[in-house]
Amino acid sequence: MSDPRYPVGKFQSRTELSVDERVEMIDAIATCPARMREAVAGLDDAQLDTPYREGGWTVRQVVHHVPDSHLNAYTRLKLALTEEQPVIRPYDEAAWAKLADMRVTPVETSLTLLESLHARWAGLMRELDPSDFARTFKHPDHDGVQTLDWLVAMYSWHSRHHVAHITSLRERMGW
Repeated sequence: MSDPRYPVGKFQSRTELSVDERVEMIDAIATCPARMREAVAGLDDAQLDTPYREGGWTVRQVVHHVPDSHLNAYTRLKLALTEEQPVIRPYDEAAWAKLADMRVTPVETSLTLLESLHARWAGLMRELDPSDFARTFKHPDHDGVQTLDWLVAMYSWHSRHHVAHITSLRERMGW
């Protein structure tokens, strides 16, 4: 890993997935809560308040960010399934990371939220017809339209990306 910002590499955009790729990526999303819980197991407050890289978020902020981000993704999925090419609303994740709940909420709260959210999210995606993954939405921060396959690929990567921020920090620090 040469760039600690991207411990699993940069996101490779995909607009269409094979059935096997989709299943694999949905499985990665489904297992994210357990992998995140394992990544932070046994960390004390000082470790949770350590940035994963110079100038980066703390471990605590990363743990709280993932359910924030994935709640938005779950909502985007449902909008795309129930509306014709909805325009979704982006949010300022850096500003959210500075809010007081990031400091005062125990990480256990976000881990529990992540488990519940991913159970519903993965459960819904596993019940969709393959044609549903071609449905689209517009994201103002990205050119063109995104498919639900793109969303699956993005959040499979996002799940692995942030868990790896923590596990790579632990490895570097010998925790």
